[in-house]
Amino acid sequence: MELPLVVGVDGSEASLLAVDWAVDEAARHGLPLRLVHASLWEPYERTRPSFSTERPAGEVMAQNIVASCAERARLRGPEVKVSADVVVADAVSTLLRAGSEALALVTGARGRGEVAGLLLGSVSLTVAARAMCPVIVVRGEERNLRGALGQIVVGVGDATGGTGAVRFAVREAEARGCALTAVRAWRSPLRAPGSSPAESVPGDRRDAANAAGAPEEQAAADLDDALREVVQERPEVDVGRRAVEGPAHRVLLEAADADLIVVGALRRHGHVGLQLGSTAHALLHHSACPVAVVPHRV
Repeated sequence: MELPLVVGVDGSEASLLAVDWAVDEAARHGLPLRLVHASLWEPYERTRPSFSTERPAGEVMAQNIVASCAERARLRGPEVKVSADVVVADAVSTLLRAGSEALALVTGARGRGEVAGLLLGSVSLTVAARAMCPVIVVRGEERNLRGALGQIVVGVGDATGGTGAVRFAVREAEARGCALTAVRAWRSPLRAPGSSPAESVPGDRRDAANAAGAPEEQAAADLDDALREVVQERPEVDVGRRAVEGPAHRVLLEAADADLIVVGALRRHGHVGLQLGSTAHALLHHSACPVAVVPHRV
């Protein structure tokens, strides 16, 4: 059975953008699309006696949301097989359960009723930090959402957690027929805390750094190691490499003017809390383009 792409919908503007993005993504990969709406109307409305034969207002609203989103999806991508469900549960648990039988989860940046000034809604953040499948949070400008830049960026961190993200990014670049840039941040061990890469260090310290081996060269070697196997499997994908000095979150945010940025996230066995590194957290809140968080189990 082919796993679907699952998108959470609630009728908000952000979720409609997520539907549009997910339809295009499903069409690129030839995947079925499942729309899921979580509603808690039932436990509350059933506690009150009713002598009416009409359906509860909460049920009507939930069904209207999924029906309108499904119609929007079918009009945008007639070739995509679309299904839609209303689940009586909270949004986080609903999406996490749906993710266990999904190729990936797609969410909007904010949900219905959340404060407009929030950089990222609580549901999207929690799902990205706990799901065991890739999660794409749809955010950014119109040109980024429609894939006008022809560029995907993947952040390459430690070797233990970067393989899944790299494979996801390479497959995405192949499906889109676009370029991929792999980025690894590095820091000089001799740089003073808080100083910028542009600030020079004394000559004797610079000579010592060169004698000890350049961190930039090590970062470039790490990039080659992380990409070698995947690039050999898909040599047709144009993969660029950038080793950039600076904190990882800042480096990737500066590189995130793309159609998609991909990062990994460790999922530690037996750990039930939020598992999202500081770099992924910063991207989810501030990225100028959609962010894919790819989990890696340890």
